[in-house]
Amino acid sequence: MMKVVAPVGALLASVALLLMGNGLQGTLLPLRAEIEAFSPVSIGVMGSAYFLGFALGCLYGPVVVGRVGHIRTFTAAAALASTVALAHAMITEPWAWWPLRALTGFAFAILYMVIESWLNERATNETRGTVMSIYTVINLTVIMAGQMLLTLYDPGSFPPFALASILVSLAALPVALTTALAPAPLQSTKVRFARLYRISPVGFIGAFTVGLGNGAFWSLAPLFATSGGLDVNGVATFMSLVVLGGAIGQYPLGKLSDRTDRRRVILLAAGGVVLTGALLPTVAGLFAPGLYVGAFLFGLTAMPVYSLSVAHMNDFVEPDGFVEASSGMLMVYALGAIAGPVIASWATGVAETDLLFPYISLVYLGFSGFVVLRMRARASPTSEEKTDFVATPGTSPALGALDPRSDAEATDGHVGDTEGSVAGESAPDAPAAPESAGSGESADAERGMVSRPPPDRT
Repeated sequence: MMKVVAPVGALLASVALLLMGNGLQGTLLPLRAEIEAFSPVSIGVMGSAYFLGFALGCLYGPVVVGRVGHIRTFTAAAALASTVALAHAMITEPWAWWPLRALTGFAFAILYMVIESWLNERATNETRGTVMSIYTVINLTVIMAGQMLLTLYDPGSFPPFALASILVSLAALPVALTTALAPAPLQSTKVRFARLYRISPVGFIGAFTVGLGNGAFWSLAPLFATSGGLDVNGVATFMSLVVLGGAIGQYPLGKLSDRTDRRRVILLAAGGVVLTGALLPTVAGLFAPGLYVGAFLFGLTAMPVYSLSVAHMNDFVEPDGFVEASSGMLMVYALGAIAGPVIASWATGVAETDLLFPYISLVYLGFSGFVVLRMRARASPTSEEKTDFVATPGTSPALGALDPRSDAEATDGHVGDTEGSVAGESAPDAPAAPESAGSGESADAERGMVSRPPPDRT
């Protein structure tokens, strides 16, 4: 294990500090906005602005890296994210916080992209799976630690903003001082959204659903917790239990999905979200400590849905299209997360009561119905045709190349008509992908995989 961690230890330390700082801000800002009497819609727009900036960072990060290099890009993005954290404390107005959150999302997308491309460069084919697992564990645990840091200070004071800034600033040190060679330049991977939907409608809509529902959760859940009678310590615990539940639920549900139709497991998880989301408002009104149990159950069911959706998409993707699919799924998630917070906050403002979890339940209920329809329209791939489940944190498109399921020798991207392009990681001097799959191509077509040209799919 130490032989695997040693070459990437500094990078993992950087990402741990970044996630801790981002986790702290994610819970702090909605609470401070409530203290400053922001309207629900203003807080929702603030959450959407983060994901808008994140999507733009995924799109334009490779351009910045191509101009100034990985190290300069990372230090500049860290400086931007650190400065913005402090600016929130200096100007407590909605009109200022919206662009500030967009800048934060933009900066963090680039920071994750640089780290993940560097991890991919340092990992070998033999260690990629282990590095990915360690990285995922860090993602699932350090955010929780960042949220618990909120208990150290009053959210109405300056110190928590300063602490978030310090954590992001410290994250730049391991990268800025490294003597390792910078990785190869980031490449833009072409993403064709219509094609991704044809490959796997359930995977595609699953990613969008997670954006609509979970994106609204991250933006507005602290307000729900306070309305349920929890103090600052309680809110931090509530949010941390969601992350803990998600960390625990990833692998049992993922391994179960390897042994059966993944859509059954996706439907099971989505049904759990519907049930938990419907019960949480009632629990909040009757028994505030019950919110902790509900938070854990919500995380247990809602947080793995993205990874399950990505795994289902990958069951139908050709090896040379894996990075495109991974990048596309992240962008679909981001688009949903841009819309979700605004819709949920608007509904709350109109109804004059917190509708966050009823909204999430409705979103996942609609998705559940879609999954049922797709299960009737299309057979599941056999166990031999499926890829292994891998927990997939939605951090940046560059993570696709680190995923052990990807074909590291065939990540040059695609050409032709596109609907957008995001950062991928292209191995230098990688051989071209074969023009045809021989006898395997007909087998792929028979089970519904996309070959060249992609077949029409109902």
